[in-house]
Amino acid sequence: MKLDFQKDGYLFLSDDTSKLDKDTLFLKTSQNSTYYDKLELKPPTLSATELISFWKLDKMKVVGVTGTNGKTTVTAAIYSLLLDLDEKPALQGTRGLFAQEKCIEEKNMTTPSLLETLHNMKQTMDMGCNYFIMEVSSHAIDQKRIEGLKFALKVHTNVTSDHLDYHGTIEEYRRVKSLFFADESPKLLNKDEIKNITYNPIGAQSYGVDEPATFKVQAFSLLDGITAGIKHLKTEATFHSPMVGLFNLFNLMAAVGSVQMLTGKSIEEICEVVEYFAGVSGRMEVVSLDPLVIVDFAHTDDGMHQVLEAMKDRDVSVVFGAGGNRDKEKRPRMGAAAGRYANKIYVTSDNPRDEVPEMILEDILLGLHGKDHVTATPDRRLAIKMALDALQENEVLLILGKGDESYQEIKGVKHPFDDREVVRELLGERL
Repeated sequence: MKLDFQKDGYLFLSDDTSKLDKDTLFLKTSQNSTYYDKLELKPPTLSATELISFWKLDKMKVVGVTGTNGKTTVTAAIYSLLLDLDEKPALQGTRGLFAQEKCIEEKNMTTPSLLETLHNMKQTMDMGCNYFIMEVSSHAIDQKRIEGLKFALKVHTNVTSDHLDYHGTIEEYRRVKSLFFADESPKLLNKDEIKNITYNPIGAQSYGVDEPATFKVQAFSLLDGITAGIKHLKTEATFHSPMVGLFNLFNLMAAVGSVQMLTGKSIEEICEVVEYFAGVSGRMEVVSLDPLVIVDFAHTDDGMHQVLEAMKDRDVSVVFGAGGNRDKEKRPRMGAAAGRYANKIYVTSDNPRDEVPEMILEDILLGLHGKDHVTATPDRRLAIKMALDALQENEVLLILGKGDESYQEIKGVKHPFDDREVVRELLGERL
């Protein structure tokens, strides 16, 4: 990365010890310090705090959102509401880097390296942005990929079970998530889900549907989108959204509360612009109205539960799988979640990666023992075709796990595959 300031004659900056030369300064972080310490010749270093100071990044208000589910939708909603309120936000996350209502960089890691994050902050600040909204993963917290950042607000969506292949136990996963909320930074917490984390109460506010909270849902309807009457302290307001599902009511409450805490604007003013946020591509995305087909990213048992619960008033058909080389313990629970809500179940491949697809299916089917109308095939396109062919009037087909992903990863190769395009192609063939 080219430097735009002079530091002892160095022209470039890197966090990779293998790329160091006489013109390159090393950004030393907690994540790469072990590799630096092994170097025989140790070049000069720069710390994250020093880089933040050099680039004057402390001028930006950084907002970090973490949780098992909802990070992408909540960050996108905060970004959208701020834009509609004439603020200048930037957004970094799973879907890429956004500023000035444009995509600056395509999809990335949930939370990239610290150097990449700081570089993204710098380039969006140079574009005039004063807010930097980012998804924060448990991996990033554990690996200190957010060290040195001063957060204007930290947001908690929920903490259920995920990434146990990395963290080992649910207790360790919760401990790592809780680390994010241990300081005195301003924070907004989901009061209905607060039991799964610990947090520093200094600077904490909350949002909730059932539990008393700073931002409290007074009444709501999930017919024809979401309509909610909410209360903040003594002020009441109502918003309407085209989005669906109880879980999206929580996501929108997190966004409304965040924007109020960041800007100080009234909830009446904020609620007026909620309806302009239609959601995120691949998150409860309606691909077809007749028949009704919805694609969603839900890839954990809790995520599936939330999506399926949102459609419980309809007859549900569901296509889903589980990723390879990931937490195996959630697979039978995903099967059980499908079995609880769906009338027709099609278990198939997600991104099998290096695992044998049939073995992943077997793990999922353990949670579906004794269930009728269960079909299993590793061929995802075939599973979607069978589900569409069997779909009856007034049924809804949910295709879960991949959302807006445009590939299927098998043995290290990413093959083109987009659930939404497959649905459109198969429906087109009928015509």
